[in-house]
Amino acid sequence: MLQESDLARATWIDREALAEAMIPLIGRLYRENNVVTSVHGRGLVNQSVVGLLKAHRFARHIDDVELPLGETLPLLQALSTLRLGAASIDVARLAQAYKLEGAGQSLDEFLREQLADVVERQGIGEKDGTDVVLYGFGRIGRLLARILISHAGGGQGLRLRAVVVRRGSDNDLIKRASLLRRDSVHGPFEGTITVDTDNNTILANGTLIQVIYSSDPATVDYTKYGIHDAVVVDNTGRWRDAPGLSQHLACPGVSRVLLTAPGKGALKNIVHGINHTDITPEDTIVTAASCTTNAITPVLKAVNDRFGIVDGHVETVHSFTNDQNLIDNFHSGDRRGRSAALNMVLTETGAAKAVAKALPELAGKLTGNAIRVPTPDVSMAILNLTLANGTTRDELNTYLRTMSLHSGLHKQIDYIDSPEVVSSDFLGSRRAGIVDGLATICTENKAVLYVWYDNEFGYSCQVIRVLEEMAGVHPPVFPKVPNAEPVAAF
Repeated sequence: MLQESDLARATWIDREALAEAMIPLIGRLYRENNVVTSVHGRGLVNQSVVGLLKAHRFARHIDDVELPLGETLPLLQALSTLRLGAASIDVARLAQAYKLEGAGQSLDEFLREQLADVVERQGIGEKDGTDVVLYGFGRIGRLLARILISHAGGGQGLRLRAVVVRRGSDNDLIKRASLLRRDSVHGPFEGTITVDTDNNTILANGTLIQVIYSSDPATVDYTKYGIHDAVVVDNTGRWRDAPGLSQHLACPGVSRVLLTAPGKGALKNIVHGINHTDITPEDTIVTAASCTTNAITPVLKAVNDRFGIVDGHVETVHSFTNDQNLIDNFHSGDRRGRSAALNMVLTETGAAKAVAKALPELAGKLTGNAIRVPTPDVSMAILNLTLANGTTRDELNTYLRTMSLHSGLHKQIDYIDSPEVVSSDFLGSRRAGIVDGLATICTENKAVLYVWYDNEFGYSCQVIRVLEEMAGVHPPVFPKVPNAEPVAAF
């Protein structure tokens, strides 16, 4: 008779075997069909056995029970026979839907019905991918590169073609590649990187990146490198208005520009999930707003839609950034000259006012400040709101948890109610913001919400979603969210 420890070990080995069987199925769906699979938003592509097990374990936070691998393996096997076109498929949500709605149907019949738009569509209607150029290669630029490389697929989506930087040293290319390979906050690059100093290229997991040296955005001829109709993602923050960013459009091979910062003037500030449908083919310059604006706007929209917001104050507790000094020194900005590593630094934020550019109904209703703190990444926004319609803490939390699961904002809003989480637990989150349910305070028409956000990676994911929207390359998402706007696959 097996002892309890032996039984536990045997169960673990069985689960490992199921996860091992999933890996080639997930890989083939991705490489051959451009199908990205996930478990409640946690990507399965390129995951290890342990990564797959953790993704299935995570499902208990959503459905209160761990997702059985015995349910997802047959589902993946069935998906692999359907000759699917490009799609983003949440296998956890699909498995749950089969249990609730698939009575009397075989798994194959259910999947063919649910995925009718892409069944037997492999290779049909596929177009060449959209070339992407990263102008700047700092914190956000390198994270965008990592995401683009990891989602390169068969090349029908976003294709990272080049990075433009100013030459910093004789061994600049080696240093740039090293920064892509190693990151003190987000860990090592998952894959292999090869540097060709003769041709100024970096080969990362099969993606060939041309490194172009230039200090003038208007003088690069991208067609010399085989780049055409490209979207330039300017992550330098140096130019934020239409005249400055239009310099990119003067370059041969460029058709559109995306700024990874709040734009000035009449430029559209896009928060994906909120106003991404405002992007038109005529928009040659679009901005992706700020990390804080992306974190708070989806939550504010959800609250305003249900309870109404009379007014509010947004206080951000924000990780320090490269704009601050490591040790006390001159800085043109107030207080930012003081050591970022040793102080909490009170400063201004335009995020509260910027919300109105994506969500006009909140214009003039919000104020804001920021406190920079000595952590390298993951920030928090505290939303102190006056509601038009009173509610309770439980009702507010239940509503926001539901929005994070079953609405068009489920790619933007996450929800957690663990009593032990701290900021580092949200490193690498792909959501724009995560509501900390246990911290919620609510008394009739007064509510205080605490929203965590990875101000580097979570924001970069939002940028990619906007980029997909501009390029028109995001595949359909399954299972479909009822009564919701279409959302990006990423």
